[in-house]
Amino acid sequence: MSVQGCCCIQCVQTKTVAVIETCGSYSSIARPGLNIIVPILHNIAGVLSLRIQQLDVYCETKTKDNVFVQVAVSVQYRVLTEKTYDAFYRLTDPAEQIRAYVFDVIRSTLPKLELDAAFESKDDIANACQAQLQKVMTDYGYEILESLVTDLSPDQRVKASMNEINASKRMKMASLHKAEADKIRQVKAAEAEAEARYLSGVGVARQRKAIVDGLQQSINAFKSDVKGTSPKDVMDLLLLTQYFDLLRDVGASNIFLCHEPEAVANLQGQVNRGFMGNKPKGMFK
Repeated sequence: MSVQGCCCIQCVQTKTVAVIETCGSYSSIARPGLNIIVPILHNIAGVLSLRIQQLDVYCETKTKDNVFVQVAVSVQYRVLTEKTYDAFYRLTDPAEQIRAYVFDVIRSTLPKLELDAAFESKDDIANACQAQLQKVMTDYGYEILESLVTDLSPDQRVKASMNEINASKRMKMASLHKAEADKIRQVKAAEAEAEARYLSGVGVARQRKAIVDGLQQSINAFKSDVKGTSPKDVMDLLLLTQYFDLLRDVGASNIFLCHEPEAVANLQGQVNRGFMGNKPKGMFK
C-alpha cells in the first residue's frame, strides 16, 4: 500500500499503518487518516497492511508407503496492530518464514502416514500447521487465522492404479451380488418346480380316485338294474364302451389303430390284470 501526500502532511489509507522513523530510528506508528510529520527529521520507513492475507504453499513429500504426493496448503494470516513493530522489524520476509514452517510440519507428519491415511487426516495436518504457525508467528506480530490443506495429489500413475484397485473391488462385489441373485433365482425355480410337481401329483391322484369312484357307482347301479350280472361283466362292458369312444375320438386324425376284436380282448386283459389281478378268459362269459 502506498502513502499519499507531500511535505509535512501524510495520509495513511484504511486498514494500513505506516512505520515512522526519526533519523533512521523507530519513532511511532501512523494510523489511518491524516498524519503530520517533520520532513527533515521524520520519514516513513514502510507500510503494513492490516487486511487478511493468504499464502499458498506447495510442498512435495512422500508417505509411509513410499508414495510421493504434492500437498497444497493455504495459510490465512494478518498483522497484529499492537505488534506492528515486531511484524515490520523482526522479519525480513514473513511469507518465506511461514512457508518454511509449513514445509517442516508437512514433511514431519506425512512420512508417518500411509497414502490412504493421509487422505483421511487432512484436517489433522491442517490443524498441526496452524498450531505450529500460531505458536511461532505470534511472537513476530502475525496472527494465523486459518490453515487449510486444499489439495493432496499423488503421482498420476498412482491415481490410475488406485482407480483400478477401486474398480476391481467394485466389480468383485458386483460379481458376488450377481452370483447370489442367480443362486436365489435357481433355488426359487427349483422350489416352484417341486411345488408344481406336487400339485400335479395331487391332481392326478384325485382324478384317479374320481374315476374309481365313478366306476364303482356305475357297477353298483348296473348290478342293481340287471339281475344276474357280475362285476366282471360290467367291467367288460365299460371297457368296450370306452374302446368305441376312443375309436370315435381318434377317427378324425390320421392315426391308424388296430380295432379287431382281438385288440379289444387284449386291452380287456391288460386292464383286468392291472385292476383285478386275474387273467381274463373272454368278454361277457
